[in-house]
Amino acid sequence: MPDPASAPTLPWRTAWTLARRDLSARFKGLRLLLVCLFLGVGAIAAIGTLTGSIERELTTRGREVLGGDIELKTWQRSLSDKELNALSRYGQVSPGFRLQAIARKGDLTAPVALKAVDANWPLYGRLELQDGRKVGAPPAGSVWLSEGTAARLGVSRGDSVSIGGVEQRVGGVIASDPEKLSEGFALGDTAISALDLPSRAGLTDPGAMYRSATRVRFADAMRDPDAVVDALKKRFGDDAFDTRTRKAASPSTQRFVSRMGQFLALVGLAALVIAGIGIGGGVSSYLEARRASIATLKVLGATSRDIARIYLLQVGAAALVGSLAGLLAGVLVTPLLARSLGALLPVDTGFTVSPAALLTATGYGLLVALVFAAPPLARARSFPAMALMRAQVSPLMAPRRTWLLPVGLGLAAIVALALLNAAQPLVTLGFLGGAALMLGLLALIGLGIRRAAAHLPRPRDPMLRAGLANLYRPGAQTGALVTALGFGLSAFVLIAAVQTSLDANIRKTVPARAPDFFVLDVPKDKAGAFQDIVAQQVPGAVVKMVPNLRGRILAYGPRDHMTRVSDLKEIPEDAWALKGERGLTYSVGVPEGSTVTSGRWWPEIHRGEPLVSLDEKFAQTVGLKVGDYVTVGVLGVERTARVAALRRIDWDTLGFNFVLVFSPNTLAGAPHNLAATIEVPPGHSTRGLLPRLARAFPSSSVIETGTLLRDARGLLDQMTLAILAAASVAVLAGLAVLFGAIAAARASRTYDNVILRVLGASRGQLLLLQLAEYGLIAAVLALVALAAGSAMAWAVIVKLFEFDWLPDWPRILMVLGAGLIVILTFALAGSLPLLRAKPARALREL
Repeated sequence: MPDPASAPTLPWRTAWTLARRDLSARFKGLRLLLVCLFLGVGAIAAIGTLTGSIERELTTRGREVLGGDIELKTWQRSLSDKELNALSRYGQVSPGFRLQAIARKGDLTAPVALKAVDANWPLYGRLELQDGRKVGAPPAGSVWLSEGTAARLGVSRGDSVSIGGVEQRVGGVIASDPEKLSEGFALGDTAISALDLPSRAGLTDPGAMYRSATRVRFADAMRDPDAVVDALKKRFGDDAFDTRTRKAASPSTQRFVSRMGQFLALVGLAALVIAGIGIGGGVSSYLEARRASIATLKVLGATSRDIARIYLLQVGAAALVGSLAGLLAGVLVTPLLARSLGALLPVDTGFTVSPAALLTATGYGLLVALVFAAPPLARARSFPAMALMRAQVSPLMAPRRTWLLPVGLGLAAIVALALLNAAQPLVTLGFLGGAALMLGLLALIGLGIRRAAAHLPRPRDPMLRAGLANLYRPGAQTGALVTALGFGLSAFVLIAAVQTSLDANIRKTVPARAPDFFVLDVPKDKAGAFQDIVAQQVPGAVVKMVPNLRGRILAYGPRDHMTRVSDLKEIPEDAWALKGERGLTYSVGVPEGSTVTSGRWWPEIHRGEPLVSLDEKFAQTVGLKVGDYVTVGVLGVERTARVAALRRIDWDTLGFNFVLVFSPNTLAGAPHNLAATIEVPPGHSTRGLLPRLARAFPSSSVIETGTLLRDARGLLDQMTLAILAAASVAVLAGLAVLFGAIAAARASRTYDNVILRVLGASRGQLLLLQLAEYGLIAAVLALVALAAGSAMAWAVIVKLFEFDWLPDWPRILMVLGAGLIVILTFALAGSLPLLRAKPARALREL
């Protein structure tokens, strides 16, 4: 019967009283909604809390992380007296050096990232040693070593080691360095010495590769560091030095944390949206079980608004409990997540609570619950009592207008919330668009399966015929099943493809093409002696040597109107060579691993104007072409060269790859040393090579690539772990959708099974019927999942990680097969309660 237009609406308090009386204390019937929200909200809360706490710690501890309020860095020179005097006006100054070196004890060697500091270091915080001491700079003649270096050399406090050929006493082993995050990537563990060690060891001689790092602690703690940096650059020039402030003490870490956090949060949101389909199924099943109660309330005079309020309060209460449980789990799991991703997110957050992250996760959860619960609530609200009574044999279909507004508003709010928290709004929009496209594709596939099943010839086998009919009969949950199975299988393919591609890139491609050793700072006049030692220790080893300098691109473009880098408001992402100082070299011929794609290489003996060859991708990004000019600053001297050729560089060789390669007459006069690689023939021992090189070239740094590759593998393994953790939540959400679809169809399936049991069907035949239905869907979706999962994995590997696409297809197919077995097992397990239904009891309840 239609609602009277003038009928009064129940007050919210009365509606809640009715809702509370009908609501089970254990939320019976709404547990699927609880599980779905628990998974999705918990994942988003954990990711948001972790990334938010790291970003907050980097910001609040900016002074300690940087080691000052501002930092000025220069390559291959110290700050001048004039620059130091200008800095001293603002407060206490602490100069230092950063460079690669070799620590040696007898025949044992270890590469170290040497940090030479003065007596004022650290300006903020204290260094903690393993024996519990909190210290500053080591005294002259002493060095603080990392735990890894001490273990590799077999030394402890009081022992002596040689760094750069100068004997140093081990004053202690480092437990915690407050500046670890700000130091960036280094080819070795940290070693901290007094300021005079590099000059005593010849590590800062002309041409040596080192950086000066000078920090300032402001006398006025409230002084704006950005204003000070602007004043210094205005006085000394934008290209005089690189700067950092306490506001961005570790920009690369902050950028990585922000983007990885955004990626994981979006994956968590996608999992929550997938779980939303399970929410819709769970609410449908819950309301289906209460259709008699709803019809009774309507017969007694309840209006559609009353029904909506009562059951909206019930669903809302369950959604709130599920969201709060997810929030609690997200907060509790954050320390474990931080520990497992320690090298990727190198801040110990401990137990933290991020109100913004928790509010965001709650907002996502409640909005998703609203979007997917609105259609079944609209059906229960809109139909008269007699229609509800007949729902068992005539499924309810509410007009779209009754639920379109709340669903549309909910989706708009989800997109707005995602964009509000997005570090890269365009990426977020693309991700959400891709997720919507995936869901739309699965919905179309579900519709196609229903229509195809309705028009296929009827099989002779009765069980197969009944299973086929279940795909398109009234009330069939084919759409939800397709979404659950399709997404679950796609996630299995995604996981397998990402894992095998990362494994292939690191464990197969890179080691086969990488040199065994990198050597930095080989003196030019001792190149022959270096090659002789390598030949004596490892006969047949291949040594490649190149000039190695540092410089900064200052300007580029046509000669009559070159663009100054300092005038750019924003540097494009792919134009990273414009940011700070970069490695430079010169060469007579085309470097190995490069192919000239445009222009001509200079002759072997070139005495004309200075020339340069550029990486073609960089040239395209900044708009450079053959005939344009590039100006670089090398040790304070500007040098301009004409672009003679563009090259395609094979960066995967792990050899010497330079964006800029100059003709010899451009840079040969600048002080510089050589860099070398050593490739050892298979089966040859290198045991005596490192000690011999360390003794003969104490100022050179010899780095084994094996250590670098192990670190790279560990880093990539943790990146894979982050993706697999997010994907596992999505798989669980997909399984929740599967159970939701089964629960939503349970009443009608019970009716069908009872009729078949009365007609003589056995439980085995009913189980075979379920297997036929799910098997037909899974067989179709296996191909879709293979394509969709591979496409997503390709985007992760190629676009996010920028690696080669090297999947192991046999392994992927095995994982897909295992996924099919797992999903079919879960589907059949969810159907077991239907097989236990007693025909007589079920018929009395119809």
